[in-house]
Amino acid sequence: MIHPTAIVDSKAEIDANVVIGPYSVIREDVSIGSGTVIGPHVIVDRYVSIGPDCQIFQYASVGAEPQAIKFKGEKTYVKIGRGTVVREFTTINRGTEFGTGVTEIGEENLLMAYCHVAHDCQTGRRVILANNATLAGHITIGDYVTVGGLVAIHQFVRIGEYAYVGGKSGVPKDIPPYVIATGERAKLYGLNRVGLKRHGFPETTVAELKKVYRIFFRIGITLNEAIERALAEVDHLPEVINFINFIKSSQRGITR
Repeated sequence: MIHPTAIVDSKAEIDANVVIGPYSVIREDVSIGSGTVIGPHVIVDRYVSIGPDCQIFQYASVGAEPQAIKFKGEKTYVKIGRGTVVREFTTINRGTEFGTGVTEIGEENLLMAYCHVAHDCQTGRRVILANNATLAGHITIGDYVTVGGLVAIHQFVRIGEYAYVGGKSGVPKDIPPYVIATGERAKLYGLNRVGLKRHGFPETTVAELKKVYRIFFRIGITLNEAIERALAEVDHLPEVINFINFIKSSQRGITR
């Protein structure tokens, strides 16, 4: 159902089972999947793909050109995965040619009010961004990450799976998977034990992650020494290897 006051371009691909509220604007080169609800006063700009069963609340802006001086109007994209909820006044900008070319929000994300997702950001599955979380360009966030309210994340930062970032934090460096980070300049505060328990991680896995966390962040050895010691002393569970590989591949440096 499309409200008669909505403006929907004839070149937009809108499933018959989509609801579009009053005064919303859907531009050309947009596709919207079955079961999605677009609230009132929403702007969905060009080159946006919204999956099925999403909900976009009033006054959200999806697909506007990136806030990047080097952007010259090239054809870039926004993709939003199935079941994602975008709350009031959230802004999601398109990608850039000097990035990945696409800003991608994963499946079943929750973006609370006033969030900003800048160009070329990528989020995984079931990511939660609380109110006023702000993502600068080229940020990658793994599956099941929670980012608290009023958090500001620097360009090119990565946040690993199942991490928790506390509210009012500034995040200038990568945050490894499975940890808690918080603070004016975010610091690590151990494993995200509550989150891991809620997601059904076995105690044996949590114990091994605790060992590898201690080796990297509690005993004051170099990164290379920590990698060697972790591989020698900790069971090679997939989560442990993921933790080590995330740190090894960091370009911005690791939050400590």
